[in-house]
Amino acid sequence: MTRLQHKIKRNRFLRAHHDFATTTFSFSTHFMNTSFRHEPVLAREIVDFLRPAPGRTIIDGTLGGGGHSSLLLKGGARVIGFDRDPEALAHTRDFLSPYGERFTAVDGNFATAPEVLPGMGIGGIDGVLLDLGVSSHQLDTPERGFSFQREGPLDMRMGNSGMTAADLVNKLPAPELARIFRDYGDEPRAIQFAARIVRARKKKPLGTTAELAELIAGGRSGPRHPATRVFQALRIAVNDEIASLEQALPAFASMLAPGGRMAVITFHSLEDRIVKHFFRRHATIEIDDPTWPAPRPNPELLFQTVTHRSVTAAPDELSSNPRSRSARLRVVERLGGAVLKGGVE
Repeated sequence: MTRLQHKIKRNRFLRAHHDFATTTFSFSTHFMNTSFRHEPVLAREIVDFLRPAPGRTIIDGTLGGGGHSSLLLKGGARVIGFDRDPEALAHTRDFLSPYGERFTAVDGNFATAPEVLPGMGIGGIDGVLLDLGVSSHQLDTPERGFSFQREGPLDMRMGNSGMTAADLVNKLPAPELARIFRDYGDEPRAIQFAARIVRARKKKPLGTTAELAELIAGGRSGPRHPATRVFQALRIAVNDEIASLEQALPAFASMLAPGGRMAVITFHSLEDRIVKHFFRRHATIEIDDPTWPAPRPNPELLFQTVTHRSVTAAPDELSSNPRSRSARLRVVERLGGAVLKGGVE
């Protein structure tokens, strides 16, 4: 197949799947100087549940475009935001500069917050927000490599250091790729896709989102692109998202002042499962065992449940922001006097 024939075939494939754009890009430039756009999901609900007010300190662990933080600042709270994305940090520092010392942007993963905050003179906090989704800006910027809807390098890093998705797909053995696709993407064809990647990279390393998406699709089409779960799994692996979440939940729980609330927005079942089980474990008043004569008080009781079921986007938000359809919000409130095993207190 000639280079021209291959280009024509690829463009037909891209148009067949969500009207892909075949934008050219520079592999040497990781970040693109474009306007930052991010529409926060469940914004009204976050304000209602976290109750920003003067004198309250709230941690926005996933700063993004600053949409949630701006609303919390408008409510009078002090906000400390964490993000690994240099573009997000530059944008929010400018966007939220009118709030002066009430807003601080920190370069780093939210999992490092419990180490950073004491050095800033912050002990107990009144609220925590973790919005675990990818920002619209990251998805819509081809150079970031998060989406197969626009051709770009296989990157997927939240920051600008560490291994890329290209490193994973071109270096990991098939069993490890299959594990990532299965564990982080719930991909039923994980073994098949991993083997397909290993065969393809023997001829030529995979370098772009379009190459990987086309390889996974194998000529198939449908309402949901066949590579959706593979891209999700790679993004989670590249950024070590699950380990960060599992580390952050108990750490933030120990830093919450009595009456402080933790709100977590998830976008897929694996993250939601982790959050749900952690909240339930520390909000169950009594625990029981068949060998016990009666239930016993839960020694790890930390929270009272604020949202007994996950909160989803209202119809008006779904119509204006389709990406909110997968969002699930869970909220708990810290009780007084409880101590988390292995925590800070």
